[in-house]
Amino acid sequence: MSTRSVGRRLQEWRKRRGITRRELSDLAGVSLSLIRKLEQGERQDTRLETLRKFAAALKIPTSELIGGSASDEVTGVDTEQWSAVREALHGRPRDEVAEEPTVEGVARSLASAMPLFSSDRYPDLAVLLPPLLRDAEALGAEGRQVRARLLQHTGWLLTQTRQFDAADLALRRALDDASDRLDAAATVNTLAWLLIRQGRFTETRALAAEWADDVEPRMSRATMAELSAWGWLLVRLSAAAVRNNRPGDAEDAIRLARTAAVAMGREYSPPGDFLRAFGPLTVAMKRTENAMVEDRPDKVLAMSQNIPVRDMRPTSNNRNRHLLDVAKARVQLRQHAEAFDLLQNVRHDVPEWTANQRYARDIFWQIVSRRRTLTPDMREFADFMHLPV
Repeated sequence: MSTRSVGRRLQEWRKRRGITRRELSDLAGVSLSLIRKLEQGERQDTRLETLRKFAAALKIPTSELIGGSASDEVTGVDTEQWSAVREALHGRPRDEVAEEPTVEGVARSLASAMPLFSSDRYPDLAVLLPPLLRDAEALGAEGRQVRARLLQHTGWLLTQTRQFDAADLALRRALDDASDRLDAAATVNTLAWLLIRQGRFTETRALAAEWADDVEPRMSRATMAELSAWGWLLVRLSAAAVRNNRPGDAEDAIRLARTAAVAMGREYSPPGDFLRAFGPLTVAMKRTENAMVEDRPDKVLAMSQNIPVRDMRPTSNNRNRHLLDVAKARVQLRQHAEAFDLLQNVRHDVPEWTANQRYARDIFWQIVSRRRTLTPDMREFADFMHLPV
């Protein structure tokens, strides 16, 4: 994000409200030195969590403080690991092949790759995706359906690994190729997640609300797929609203998402497409995430008691994000040992995913920042996350 722009906007709103830096520090629970550095352009970054605290204190949407795009993760990372994937998305010439690809062949290859997506096997996917994307593109019009699914999952992966421009390209192309409204809604769900991670909350809310209205099913005869599509869009709407300091809108949306989940009666996990998995547990975890965004650690821990994460697949990104929220809540309540144990458990289950989470880094820094010495386990964790200590 543009820090000078953020600092300038913060200063303008603070002065418009007629409060001093110290008063804003007290209202937002943010250090006076950070406010001074932001307003003077000395600080080069700040998290969306911090901007939301400022916005709540100033009684404005968080988006008013964001100049351009922003993210709760590191942005603009151009890793060499994904360069071949980006080149394939941009249509770079492919190598000569012995025979032309077929729809059936690409579909089988995508099906075999789904476990790699769901378990965050980044090195394998970085090798597999470039030729698969080129083959899917070579199918032409008859390959639209399988190409749309491949592009959506590629967009999801690139969002996960902070390749935001490439993710946007993949998802817009997937939307163009979508064969029906539920396929399109699934892609919009992933696109909304990308927009949230870029701090584009107003745009997310408008997009998710429009599509939620379009796919809202008749509850008396709704299919699981329809309820999942509708519910996910409402979850994204809620996530954008709570981050944009609109708690009432966030609660209204998550309540409707829970209506969809209750109608489903259980977690829905369609074969071969983990991105459409949805149900009561998903909504419960997203309600907990909202509570953490609102800085309610006590509520997070209370709600987490009723979420049986042990029954869920360790590779579920929703589960892992939930565990990070619980770890963050424990840090805020000064339960540092318990928080570090949670980080270690998540790392054990999904090392590639954990290494790409700035959220995990921030939690770890909060655990160790006031310690004079680190335990061997903490030093080893810092090495794993490539953090100086």
